[in-house]
Amino acid sequence: MNEQPAVAVEDTRKLGARTMAENREHRGAIEAELDPVEYTLRKRLPHRLPRRPNDIYVNMKTDFKAQLVRCQKLLDGGTRGQNACTEIYIHGLGLAINRAINIALQLQAGSFGSLQVAANTSTVELVDDLEPETDAREPLTRIRNNSAIHIRVFRVTPK
Repeated sequence: MNEQPAVAVEDTRKLGARTMAENREHRGAIEAELDPVEYTLRKRLPHRLPRRPNDIYVNMKTDFKAQLVRCQKLLDGGTRGQNACTEIYIHGLGLAINRAINIALQLQAGSFGSLQVAANTSTVELVDDLEPETDAREPLTRIRNNSAIHIRVFRVTPK
């Protein structure tokens, strides 16, 4: 009786592997049709969460130290005596996930235990426009998924 479910699971794995392989072949066929000489890739900006004063969107173009200082200023209250934020949200998408994690950990390490972090991950749907170089082809859109992280950095009240 224990052997039957194992066989069913094994058959399901084979079926799943076959389906994924077929999907890869189909996607490869579509990619083969898209000649980089014939199309220009335009990546649309990702859909962003509502922009709040305590949201930081991390990217790979801005200097790491500048992004770290910006987060620290928000937590400390800035230079003009503004109210300090009790929490900030650091958002990273794709390649910037590692940088977002690093910023959050640097803030936590420099706080001597007064800051904690809580991370959530998600998948974001991104849209690419493929614009033809000639009038003979139609413009296309391509949807792809990318990983994202949302890190809440907040002050802990001492007990």
